[in-house]
Amino acid sequence: MRNATLLFLIKREGETITNICLAMKKRGFGAGRYNGTGGKVEAGESIEDATIRETQEEIGVTVSNIKKCAELEFTFAEKADWNQMVHVYFAEEWTGEPVESEEMNPKWFAVADIPYDDMWPDDKYWLPEALSGRYVNGAFTFGQNDSILKQEIKLS
Repeated sequence: MRNATLLFLIKREGETITNICLAMKKRGFGAGRYNGTGGKVEAGESIEDATIRETQEEIGVTVSNIKKCAELEFTFAEKADWNQMVHVYFAEEWTGEPVESEEMNPKWFAVADIPYDDMWPDDKYWLPEALSGRYVNGAFTFGQNDSILKQEIKLS
């Protein structure tokens, strides 16, 4: 199972996360869905370095002080080459402003207005927990048409 990264820029008011930057994936895996930035970890690269690099490439910002908020295992019953362990981070500090690239089109959303219907179907189960401050360990198995065949979530 390969490692992959996912990062969400967030804004807070006090201790509460109020806004999140989601990016519409324009091509490749997950095209047509909002998600965070991220992707594959290259040979010899740490997971954290891959997270920072992917965010720079996809929306043009340089993040610092990333904080891991989830570890999610995804298996695809019909496409085993898509199986991945995704390391999920939040970032509250970055340089630059999110800009559209050939791959992603970023947009800010209030947490109350996250467009879960335009995201991967698992997001509605784990992302609210991470946004509330809980660390999420999750496992999801997808079947045909991105249906969730099995899910397990552990919170800490």
